[in-house]
Amino acid sequence: MSDQLSIPSNLQKMSNAMSEEKEKNIVCHKCNEAITKRVITALGKTWHPEHFLCRHCDEQIEDATFNIQDGEPVCSKCFVERYTSTCAGCKKPIMERTICALGENWHECCFVCDGACKKPLSNCPFYERDGKAYCKQDYEDLFAVRCAKCEKPITDSAIVAMNAKWHRDCFRCNRCENPITSATFTIEGDKPVCPECTC
Repeated sequence: MSDQLSIPSNLQKMSNAMSEEKEKNIVCHKCNEAITKRVITALGKTWHPEHFLCRHCDEQIEDATFNIQDGEPVCSKCFVERYTSTCAGCKKPIMERTICALGENWHECCFVCDGACKKPLSNCPFYERDGKAYCKQDYEDLFAVRCAKCEKPITDSAIVAMNAKWHRDCFRCNRCENPITSATFTIEGDKPVCPECTC
C-alpha cells in the first residue's frame, strides 16, 4: 500500500479550471480589468493597487489606514483637510471625540479651565466669561463679588448695605458682633452698628 494520494486526472483538470475561472472573475472596480497579481479588497470591492485612489486627490492609497466618505476611499491627508474640525485650543485637527463649547470645537484634553487650575472641563459644568471657560472655583475667585468684610467671593444671596455687598454672616454689629438682621442700623465711621447697641 502506498502513502501517496493520487488525484484522478479529471478531478485535477476540474480543480485547475476552477482556480483559473476564479482568477478571471476578480475584476478591478476602477478599470473593470481582471486582477491577476496583487489585489486590494476594500469597501466590498476589489482593486488593482494602483487603482485604489483617494476620491479627492487621486493619489494611490498605500496606507493600511484610510477613511471612507460617501462609500469612497479618502486618504488620511484629504480626510484631515476636508472632514475634520480644528481644535480651538491647540489648533490641530480633531480625529477623536469632539467637545463643542463656547461656539468652538475642542479635543477633550484641550478644553480646560482658563483660570489657575487648568483642570479639564469636558465632564463638568463650567462658567463662561469673555469667551473663556472656568471651573466654579476659579470663576468665583476671579469674578465673584467680594464681601465687604471678609473679602471672600459671595456665591449665594448677599446683604446690600453701605454701598457694598456682604455675606449674611459677615454683616455684623461693630460693637457686639451679633449679625444685623433688621433693616435698620446705624453707621459709625464706616462700620454698621445694630439698633440694640445704639440705644
